[in-house]
Amino acid sequence: MTQHYDTIVIGAGPGGMTAAIYTARANMSTLMLDRGIYGGQMNNTAEIENYPGFVSIQGPELAEKMYESTTQLGVEYAFGNVEHVIAEDALTWRVQTDMDEYTADSVILATGSQYKKLGAPGEEKYAGRGVSYCAVCDGAFFRNEHVVVIGGGDSAIEEATYLAGIADQVTVIHRRESLRAQKIIQDRAFANEKINFIWNSEVQEILGDDNKVTGVRILNNQTNESSVIDAAGVFVYVGLLPVSEPFADLNVTNELGWVQTNGKMETAKPGIFAIGDVREKELRQITTAVGDAAIAGQNAFSYSESVKMAKLAQK
Repeated sequence: MTQHYDTIVIGAGPGGMTAAIYTARANMSTLMLDRGIYGGQMNNTAEIENYPGFVSIQGPELAEKMYESTTQLGVEYAFGNVEHVIAEDALTWRVQTDMDEYTADSVILATGSQYKKLGAPGEEKYAGRGVSYCAVCDGAFFRNEHVVVIGGGDSAIEEATYLAGIADQVTVIHRRESLRAQKIIQDRAFANEKINFIWNSEVQEILGDDNKVTGVRILNNQTNESSVIDAAGVFVYVGLLPVSEPFADLNVTNELGWVQTNGKMETAKPGIFAIGDVREKELRQITTAVGDAAIAGQNAFSYSESVKMAKLAQK
C-alpha cells in the first residue's frame, strides 16, 4: 500500500529542511525526498558568512545542523529521483520517484537550481579532469597551480577567494567590465594579491592534452583579440538553471523553467507550493530560501486542514 503523508517536501536543501521543520511542528506527517545528500549546494560552499547567528560557518556544518533539526521532529527522509508529480484526485497528489511512490495532501517543491554549463568545446570532455563547478569539492587537486574562474557573480568571486588559499594563482575571466558580486565580496577579491582579472572576455574553448586541462582560449569581446591562458583547472560559475523538469507537466513554470508562485508560495495548482531557488524570484540565498519555507510550511498546514475537512464532508 502506498504510504500517505500530510505533505511531501521535494528537496532537502536549506529551504526544504526548513519547510519540513515548520510542517512537522504543526504535527503534520512529513516526508522529505532528495536525490542526494541533504544540504544541497551548502555542501559545496566553504564559508557562509551571511546567515544570522553565525559569523562564519562551513556549508556542510550548517547542513548537518539543519538536518538534525528536522529528524528530531520526526520528519522522515528518503532517497529518490522524483520523476512525476500527478494529481491522484481533487484532494491528493501522487509523487513518483525512480525507487518508489507516495501520496500526500500537499507537495512543497524545493529542488533548487544547478550550475549552468558554459557550453564551450572541451567542457564536457574535461569534466572531472580539470573542469569543475565546485571549488570546495575539487580545489585541493590544484594546490600550488594556476586555475581560472569563469564568471562575475557571488559564487564565482567567493570561490575564487577560496581557491586563492590553495592555488598558486587565480585568474577570473568575466565577460563584462565590472563584477556583479556583492561589494564586500568584490573588495575581498580585489585585495587578494593571488587573484587577477581579465575583463570583457569570453571562453571560446577549454584546452587539454586529451588527459587533463592545460588552459583556455579566450576572446576579448571589445577588441576581438584571441589569446590562450595556461591553467591546470577551470572553475565555471556562469549562472543557474532551475531543477524543475519533473514538474513540467504541472504547468506551474515560466518559459525558463522557474516555478511561479504568489506571496503565499502557492502555485497555480492547489496543494502545490514552491520555495527557494527553483522559484521565480530576484534573490537566491539561503536566507531567502528559509524565509520562503516558513511561509510555505504554514500555508501547507492551512491547506491540509481544509483537505481534511473536505474529506470528512465526502463521507
